[in-house]
Amino acid sequence: MKESIYIETSILGHLTARPTDNLILAANIKITQDWWNENCSSFIIYASEIGEDEAAKGDPAIASQRLSMLQSFMLLELTQEALELAQAFLSQSNLAAKASNDALHIALATVYGLDYLLTWNCKQMANA
Repeated sequence: MKESIYIETSILGHLTARPTDNLILAANIKITQDWWNENCSSFIIYASEIGEDEAAKGDPAIASQRLSMLQSFMLLELTQEALELAQAFLSQSNLAAKASNDALHIALATVYGLDYLLTWNCKQMANA
């Protein structure tokens, strides 16, 4: 059986990013695209309406690409349990109060028992 993975919005951003002269960002984009091309078919991919809302923001052409990608993912419903867990993350962790969507992404992946959460959000989500 395939493992499950929650795709946070930063991954979609890297998959649909325009070329950049920023070498670190360009490397992260390349790593993301290579991983996606080689590995995504090995997972059952999930996202959420939170990610859908975030993906719709910004440049309309790029947002359209992100939203198009999301159509092939299974979308998780925001549950009361996830809302409560997100609130607990915000009040009992190092997550900043403004990181409420980040807390929701983490909570959804947790509540639904997914195997992995994939993100480039190293400021809040992937930050020990």
